[in-house]
Order: sequence, then structure tokens, then C-alpha cells
Amino acid sequence: MATSIRLDREDDLAVLTIASPPLNLYTAELQDELGEAIGELETTPPRAALIRAEGKIVSGGVDVSLFDAQADAAEAKVLFDEMLAIPDRIAALPFPTVFAAHGLCLTWAFEVAVACDIILASEKAKFGLVERVVGLTPTMGGTQRLAARAGVGRAKEFVMTGATYDAATLERWNVVNRVLPVEGFDEAARAFTTDLAQGPTRAHAATKKVLEHYEHGGVAEANAHITTIAAGLFDTEDLRGAVKSFLADGPGKATFTGR
Repeated sequence: MATSIRLDREDDLAVLTIASPPLNLYTAELQDELGEAIGELETTPPRAALIRAEGKIVSGGVDVSLFDAQADAAEAKVLFDEMLAIPDRIAALPFPTVFAAHGLCLTWAFEVAVACDIILASEKAKFGLVERVVGLTPTMGGTQRLAARAGVGRAKEFVMTGATYDAATLERWNVVNRVLPVEGFDEAARAFTTDLAQGPTRAHAATKKVLEHYEHGGVAEANAHITTIAAGLFDTEDLRGAVKSFLADGPGKATFTGR
């Protein structure tokens, strides 16, 4: 049986590919495979991960028959809890995560994208949370994570209109980090993520932890934790080695191992 998710390792980089074209729809099978792949990233962490898709589009959304199969609200709640766990687990990974959107990216795929640290989009990419067409609101954290990036007003517009928005608009909204040319997009996304994988992985994890505190309680909560988090990096080989490299050879000469 063909798999919907593929996880490849390229040295310190992990590449998770959504591989169920032409629509890359979210199904129960894809959910299970995605959960297993995330489990591998949790158990054997790389130093950075790229999430991408095969085919003309990133995803056309969720297979609506999955919703039709839910008998009542209680059954739907179980499904939605399982779905929400996917982006939550991605957001909690202790290394940089990059989402590469080369084309249309709807519903669940967008919700996974905004759970990643950085979103790269090709010039022809479009994004949408279109659950309104079936009388539903997004359930995988996309609404609230979009609000964290773009503000509550933009999140309401995005979800309530159910429209699709181009990459340039979402870059202006601070949702997409970078818009890249269509030609060579996949190679550029891999190169960008590979560069992150060669950096101080433990320091990147610390940055994510500080910003997690900021999201929970603003600057005050982040300030309450930053000194402990930063001080802990003095127990890493990367910091000790980079400081010695700086003193001996100047800035930008250090290499990092992730330890």
C-alpha cells in the first residue's frame, strides 16, 4: 500500500514529505502516518526539519468523508483532539522546523504550517482556512496560531471569509516569513533549512522556549525565564566551542555539532 507520508534523513536534516497527490487530502490513514513520522522526530531528533509536499498543490484540505463519518459531537471531539495533537507536537519539537509551501495550501496543511517555526512560500502559493464551506471552524489550532502571527482581526477575516490569500499578502501580514521564486523553490527551501541544521541546535531550542513563554504571558513571563534558559547553554559544547573560536579566530568561524 502506498504511503501518504515519507520521512527522509539527509545528515542532520530531516525532510518530511506529504506524498498523497493529487490533492494530499487529510485522511485517517494520513493522520496515523503523520503521527508516526512525528514520533520518529521526537525519538531521534534531527537538527532541523523541513516539511514539504509532492504534487501540484500542498493540500486541498481534509477528506470531507472523515467528517461525515462522525456520529455525534462526542465522537467528533475525539477526532478533533487527535487532529490538534499533530500541530501541537510539531510546535513542541526542540529544533527548527520549516514549512515549504509551493502551491495551494488549505486547511490542515496551513494549520501545520503555522505550527512550524518558519514558513517559506513560493510566489504562486496560496493559503486558506475554508472550513466555512462545511459549516465548521478550523480545529487544528490554525485560527489561534494565525492570530499570534497576524492579529485577531486578520484571523477573523481569514477564517470567516474562507477566501484564499496569496503569499505576498501573508508575508505582509507576518504569517509567511519569506516569499521565494517558483523556479528552484524546493532547492532553496532545503538549503535554508540545511543552514539552520548546521547552527547551534540547543540555542535554537532555547529561543523556541523563550518565545513559548512570551506567547503564554508576554514579555514579563519571558523575562522570568530567559536568564535560566540562556545560562543553561553554558553546559553545551556548542557555546563553549563557539566562544573559544570567537576569541581565537573572530566571529563566524565556529562550527556546531548540536551538543
